[in-house]
Amino acid sequence: MIDATELHQLLHRHFGFHEFLEGQEPVIDAVVNGQDALVIMPTGGGKSLCYQLPAMLLDGITVVVSPLIALMKDQVDGMVEKKIPATFINSSLGQAEMDDRIARMKRGEYRLVYVAPERFKSPRFVQALAPLSIALFAIDEAHCISQWGHDFRPDYLRLKWALKDLGQPQVAALTATATPEVRDDIIEQLALGKFGRKPPQVFVSGFARHNLTLAVTHTANKAEKLERVFEAIRTLKTGIVYCATRKNVEKVHAHLAERRAQAIYYHGGMTEEQRTKAQDKFMGGQCPVAVATNAFGMGVDRADLRFVIHYDIPGSVEAYYQEAGRAGRDGEPARCELLFNYADVRTQEFFIEGANPTREIIAGLHQALLRLCKRGPIEMPMSEIAEHVKAAKNDMAVGSALYLLERAGFITRDYRQGSRTYTTRLVEPAKSLEDLAIDFERLDAKRTRDEAKLRRMIDYADQRGCRHAFILNYFGDEEAADRCNVCDNCGGAPTPKRRAAAKREKVEAVSVSEPVQVSADDQKLLLQKALSCVARMDGRFGLGRVTLVLVGSRSKEVFDSQLERLSTYGLLKEFGYDFTLELLRRLVAAGCIEVTGVEYPQASLSDLGREVLLAMKPLDIELPPVEKRKSTARRSTEAVATVPEAPYDARLFDALRQWRRKVADGMGVPAFLIYPDATLKELARHKPQTEEALLEVRGIGPAKARQFGMETLTVIRSVP
Repeated sequence: MIDATELHQLLHRHFGFHEFLEGQEPVIDAVVNGQDALVIMPTGGGKSLCYQLPAMLLDGITVVVSPLIALMKDQVDGMVEKKIPATFINSSLGQAEMDDRIARMKRGEYRLVYVAPERFKSPRFVQALAPLSIALFAIDEAHCISQWGHDFRPDYLRLKWALKDLGQPQVAALTATATPEVRDDIIEQLALGKFGRKPPQVFVSGFARHNLTLAVTHTANKAEKLERVFEAIRTLKTGIVYCATRKNVEKVHAHLAERRAQAIYYHGGMTEEQRTKAQDKFMGGQCPVAVATNAFGMGVDRADLRFVIHYDIPGSVEAYYQEAGRAGRDGEPARCELLFNYADVRTQEFFIEGANPTREIIAGLHQALLRLCKRGPIEMPMSEIAEHVKAAKNDMAVGSALYLLERAGFITRDYRQGSRTYTTRLVEPAKSLEDLAIDFERLDAKRTRDEAKLRRMIDYADQRGCRHAFILNYFGDEEAADRCNVCDNCGGAPTPKRRAAAKREKVEAVSVSEPVQVSADDQKLLLQKALSCVARMDGRFGLGRVTLVLVGSRSKEVFDSQLERLSTYGLLKEFGYDFTLELLRRLVAAGCIEVTGVEYPQASLSDLGREVLLAMKPLDIELPPVEKRKSTARRSTEAVATVPEAPYDARLFDALRQWRRKVADGMGVPAFLIYPDATLKELARHKPQTEEALLEVRGIGPAKARQFGMETLTVIRSVP
């Protein structure tokens, strides 16, 4: 068992942090002690550390499955800078470079290896990994494995079988957005709790992002939307405008260009070089605004975004909250606004139809391909194939049906470099539709589920209650209060009329009912605590960061800047984030705090604020209401208690270690690459007597059994 002191020492030595962020330590403790884990942690919550730090302790290689090439490189560069041996394997590498990195993995030169999910399509690649001692198989963006999730990626479905071939290594699956049903599906799709595994521990950190003002603006037409986008850029400066289609991206970008507003645009129709250039320009700070489809997604972590606007309604609350959550990652206040018109819903309905073809469309395509491919392979664009399917009114649906038929083994499709079409050929002998492994009931259920998700997104747009509470309840977060003070329905979101009335104020005061009743002395002390924190932060940060310090937040933004060392840290902890941020806003409106800058807001005391702080002048303002918060006892984890280690035969364990040392010395590799200690303990615990029984031991797959199986069994049989 690894103790807390050692974890904190490693945290500081390798990563330079003094404390764990909220929710990190129990996850890391479970992982380093050998338990599978499903981790739901919000954007900016520090998910990466939950596998990076264990990689320093575990006896073997940590493989990290990540869908983003750019993010892989950034993380590997960060690890190498910290003197942690790491690399990545993805399609950006040539075969020679890939082979070299796999060879170095076999020699034990890396602790962390990031791998793109599509690599697991290749049996050759999986076979190359199989002999390695993989201590941890970490799956980032794990919601991609669930067909009920908002960003399903078929390549993730192969991971369950890859895990089996790799000897069932320990798994940590991590994501920022997953409803309870998606969590269950992730566990099911990865077969956690099966094949001899214990059920995983499930850790759910809070989904609340109190610094985000959530708002919906109902618009009558496109002109109103374009005007609202321009107004947001003019006042808030830095952010992302999300559009549902490439056409709308280009339309919004052209409108902004006409009005001389700087913005890059980004969508899937651009070349890879164009997309990379645009993203680098935005992420590097050379351009303040991005107009993009959801292709501009995971890995966008520019911290200073003051707004995210959705020009079109997204298809689900999960997609909306993940995209909106890219605002305000520095902890400062930011605005997330949906521009809603009921006519826009049709676009998402079109996408749902396209992603979920009916049995009639699949059957029609099956018959069409039998005719078209009768004389051999065809090279034909999807739109032309769709013309042969009478039931298809949506080319996207034909594309989805082609994928399903390919996955079921009815056809193969090959992309020819330089061509815009696929070569499609039948797999002989051609099977009937009934003989194909297509689960039509599951497809129907997914279509129904996607339609329900869209209806919930429309409910959010029409919501008259607290928008934060709506989202937290959607994700099953028990921290949801009835009121937030930072959404348009609770009075926290500035409207155009309010902005005009408060033009001279950097942050508007909000009139609310049921103020806190405190004595004059208590109010004076409360205001002095808040103003004292502003003074001690020396004008370097905005209201959001000041709030985090006052409430004693364990967030990355606080610990990275070592703000937890301030004497004002946690002074208003009992009042909570919403109350404290609103109190600071009212002190701004009263003239005690000055906020300068929009892209990087900075709060400092005014002359009046200093006088109030030093009790030289009284200040009488109405305090915000205090919400009664629910118990936080289950906030950081839904995990079961740690299971104590089962006993094993110590004599056999020692014999296996001596044999392993001899083999490792002969091969010139580290001992853990033969078998890690965890596998030796399993062998000493279960004492398998046959090769079939050997394959049941966690950490031993077919490749390991072929390479070391007979010797392992000989050692086991030699110890009475």
